[in-house]
Amino acid sequence: MSPETSASSSAVINDPIGLHARPAVKLTKLAKSFSSDIEIRPETAEKWANAKSPNAVMKLRAANGETLHIRANGDDAQTSVRALVDLINKNFDG
Repeated sequence: MSPETSASSSAVINDPIGLHARPAVKLTKLAKSFSSDIEIRPETAEKWANAKSPNAVMKLRAANGETLHIRANGDDAQTSVRALVDLINKNFDG
């Protein structure tokens, strides 16, 4: 894919409970608003998870202070990654 249609970044989870149900739903809801394929994984995991699947995101069990990596491929990849990083940096609007 060309650089315009792929993007990646990371952000640190700052929720004391980690990536639990409430922030997972916010993250997946935001991810679903983009057409790109978006995947996430915590620093400690090897496998990527579909960021549009609440179940897959919650199964990651990403902890407070852990770096969450995000990658996207598609027409709005850059915008989607930037939006998800912003959401995480704002502590999921918590």
